[in-house]
Amino acid sequence: MSTGCLMIHDIVVIGGGPAGMMAACAAAENGGRTVLLEPNERLGKKLNITGKGRCNVTNSCGLEEFLQNVPRGGRFLYSAFARFGSGDVMDFFEGLGVPLKTERGNRVFPVSDRAFDISCALEKYLRRLEVEIVRDRAQALLFRDGRLRGVKGQQADYEAACVIVATGGVSYPLTGSTGDGYRLARSAGHTIIEPAGSLVPLCAAGELCSRLQGLSLRNAAVRVYENDKKIYSDFGEMLFTHFGVSGPMILSASAHMRSFGKKRYRLEVDLKPALDEAALDRRLLSDFARYANSDFINAFSDLLPRKLIEPFVELTGVEPRLKVHDLKKEQRRRVLTLLKALPVEIAGPRPVEEAIVTSGGVAVREVNPSTMESKIMPGLYFAGEVLDADAYTGGFNLQIAWSTGHLAGTAAARAAQAGL
Repeated sequence: MSTGCLMIHDIVVIGGGPAGMMAACAAAENGGRTVLLEPNERLGKKLNITGKGRCNVTNSCGLEEFLQNVPRGGRFLYSAFARFGSGDVMDFFEGLGVPLKTERGNRVFPVSDRAFDISCALEKYLRRLEVEIVRDRAQALLFRDGRLRGVKGQQADYEAACVIVATGGVSYPLTGSTGDGYRLARSAGHTIIEPAGSLVPLCAAGELCSRLQGLSLRNAAVRVYENDKKIYSDFGEMLFTHFGVSGPMILSASAHMRSFGKKRYRLEVDLKPALDEAALDRRLLSDFARYANSDFINAFSDLLPRKLIEPFVELTGVEPRLKVHDLKKEQRRRVLTLLKALPVEIAGPRPVEEAIVTSGGVAVREVNPSTMESKIMPGLYFAGEVLDADAYTGGFNLQIAWSTGHLAGTAAARAAQAGL
């Protein structure tokens, strides 16, 4: 219950994740008396597990390429990225004493490979800026005479000219992403696009994936089909699991599958993407000539991972003990087709709680892209995953948090000082 104690600030930031911490930093840098509300004992709890604990801080590609990696909300985010882009983020953290490095795919990590160094640097900077960090959960927005006046917490009420909602989505709920921001936004009149998992592992129909459980493919390609229409393709790493498929390439592919229950999705895995069909056929002729007197099932040891051979042979429909020299042309053609397009029928996504980010949230048409301020309720701002905007893996989602947080904090501080 609220104690009734009233604390007066310029800005209240709700949420101590990456977007909230950046928003509080920017607000304080611009002269705003700022309080940051976070119920967890530590700030950045979800941030500390990103990138398998290494924290993929951002991606060092250019603005246009960045936008190409944001399938949902890219146009809305243009101003935020342009004003505080990946280069600015890198300068920011290195200025806080966290050296960074750039790896394959322009992915940026701390040199230490420790996500904790990022969250620790942010917390130290917040304290240096004299941001008040309070362990409290926001229960409601406070309104008076139809205007926003602050936040009601479990421990106290916080009166302020501006409120920034940066509570995250609903993925990884044990880190505090419980959907509180959606409830707060609705109370101010905002539309919430139904949250769903994005960058989420996929469940597969049939037994193929469970039989291949634990098999990792490092240089494969995948094509995604929606009702037999190709909608996406990618190259990289994937993992077969007891429920279906996962890995970086699959997580990015999942961002394009937004109509489960209404549309059917299928993957085709290219096991030999470096070879076109003609080159692969020549490779098959060479391998089959070498194994001409062997059983068909024993002719793939140079071509496929051991775990994949038996299920693959079953899919070809060829008798496993058929001698390779008896193989017919159409049977070889079936082998070729499967190598270039191993089918995986997708039954649906894993639960949203297992998603890296949440797709859906506050409708961006109701938010000013130049300030992150609500178009419905003056003084209310949004930042990070609570917004209906999400991107592929590779540091792009954290950049959304940094960019929108920085823009919201800066704009809120200026509005508070101008008296709204």
